[in-house]
Amino acid sequence: MPNIRARLLAVLVVLLGSLTVAGTPPATAATLPFDGTALTVSDGRFIDGHGREVVLRGYNVSGETKLAENNGLPFASVADARKSATALRALGGGNSVRFLLSWAYAEPVRGQVNTAYLSAATAQIGAFLDAGIRVYPDFHQDLYSRWLFDADSWYTGDGAPKWAVDLGDYPDEYCGICPFWGQNITSNAAVTQASYDFWHNTYGLQDSFLDTAQKTMMYLKQNLTADRFAGIVGFDPYNEPHAGVYDSGQTSRAWEKDVLWPFYVKFRARMDAAGWQDKPAFVEPNLFWNANLDFQKQEGGLLDAGQLGPRYVFNTHFYDQKAISGIFMWGKAEDGQYAGDFGTVRDRAAATRTPAIVSEFGHPLAGSVSDKAPTVLKAMYQALDSRVKGASWWSNPSGSGPVLSGSQWQWDIYNGRHHELMNGNPDKVLTAGDAWNDEDLSAVRLDDSGTPALRQDARLLDRVYPSATSGTNLAFTYEDRSRDGSTTLTWNPVPSSLPNVSRLVGTGQYGLLMWRSNSASAPTELHLPASFPTGSTTVVSDLGTAYSPPSYTSTTPVAVAPEPGGTGSRRLLLTDTDSGALHYALVTNGASSPSAELLAAARSELTAWAAGQ
Repeated sequence: MPNIRARLLAVLVVLLGSLTVAGTPPATAATLPFDGTALTVSDGRFIDGHGREVVLRGYNVSGETKLAENNGLPFASVADARKSATALRALGGGNSVRFLLSWAYAEPVRGQVNTAYLSAATAQIGAFLDAGIRVYPDFHQDLYSRWLFDADSWYTGDGAPKWAVDLGDYPDEYCGICPFWGQNITSNAAVTQASYDFWHNTYGLQDSFLDTAQKTMMYLKQNLTADRFAGIVGFDPYNEPHAGVYDSGQTSRAWEKDVLWPFYVKFRARMDAAGWQDKPAFVEPNLFWNANLDFQKQEGGLLDAGQLGPRYVFNTHFYDQKAISGIFMWGKAEDGQYAGDFGTVRDRAAATRTPAIVSEFGHPLAGSVSDKAPTVLKAMYQALDSRVKGASWWSNPSGSGPVLSGSQWQWDIYNGRHHELMNGNPDKVLTAGDAWNDEDLSAVRLDDSGTPALRQDARLLDRVYPSATSGTNLAFTYEDRSRDGSTTLTWNPVPSSLPNVSRLVGTGQYGLLMWRSNSASAPTELHLPASFPTGSTTVVSDLGTAYSPPSYTSTTPVAVAPEPGGTGSRRLLLTDTDSGALHYALVTNGASSPSAELLAAARSELTAWAAGQ
């Protein structure tokens, strides 16, 4: 919910570095013995069936669900879902998606679940699972419901079905002077009263929602194979919850404790009843708990929920409202811009003993503040990787904290090619951007040939990250060398105290992971972006060094292999055989046929550096 409504200045913005993917490649990726296990939550981490710490990175699929043009589904067809999934893996570097579902289309008539909708959604989810992408569904809502809004309104919503709105005698929607659509959340009486009724189960609204959610989860469990269902990570019960109206004397913190948390407990029980006992609920606090504008911020963060793991995941969003406003932040984001904001997320997750996921983050790619997008997104990804800014990372890697999971908003292949009748009005056909409340945040679009193409710098989106660690992540950083126009952004240069490492990296991209082993039965994995072709990739690790690493075998300590799903994406595999030992690995595309002497010298420097941390 980036809260934007500024009239767009351009229909389509294609940033430098666009890539395309043509068609669906043949499924050439052989599944390795350690692939495909279900995730659980343990000791504040996502853990796979081999005890590895897993980081989820990807996108929301997609804002199309908010629209009527495809009947509340992200895609017009399963073929489009497959095309999108292949591109998301091969171009976007994602290993997971938050898959949006619509209550309005799942239950268009009260008490009657639309099995045709669930069938289509299940098939589209299956396309992502088949591409090796993990999925966590989300029953999405914004401004409660599209049916609160008049045909000629400036705004629209999504979520609750028409019958749910018809039950309430809500006032005519009106926001007053609201330059940002998100102001409707607190300023539009129709939205605030309808939201209040849902949270207080007026007319049995919440009961109906929970019934539909349970039936939806049962349908998915029954209609996905066991192998596919293993790729379902959990369920996000409700997008961006807010009270609408607080009761007299009630604080936002008290609302979370007395209203929101009991709802999550009920939803958790419905998950259990649907056969999802081993999958966590991805629960969101009051959406304003971490707003970076003081006048928006409300106390929250599930402060009174106690220990959440392993049955719940701390799930939150973050948008830089200062940058989006065009008023409160005039310049661009800088190194470490969001270290504090994302550090707060880490701290709340640690306090609740569960993993954190930032299930929405992003920035407008068109309009008056779109020039900030390259730096804002770089700073957000940097903050997901580490809570230490780049300029300080090499001197303080132990301050990094856990690598956060995240899902960028959003991945909509139909961006700029919509045909949406806003609020059902044939005189207001939206085609530009995301076709919803003037938003334009999709990282992808279809080019004129129907091929998915990135709208943002590939070096920013397709990143090195530790997708599975055989042990515990201790520190991680990635210098993507992404661009702001013609300027290459380097926020984490290798220090001069490591001259051979600096020479090896040169002007290339690099990632560095430190971890402590635990004798897991599978190797550590790092995603290799398309900008790291195997023949140009260099690895320096205490486990060994390699230029153009060989194909994986169980006895090869530094190797590469395809990622599951047959999309052409690849991974670096690092195999250790000990427990409790400190390991490190640097991977870069900056070297060209480095000599054995340079590799040895860089390894010596890194070994001494790691020992001093």
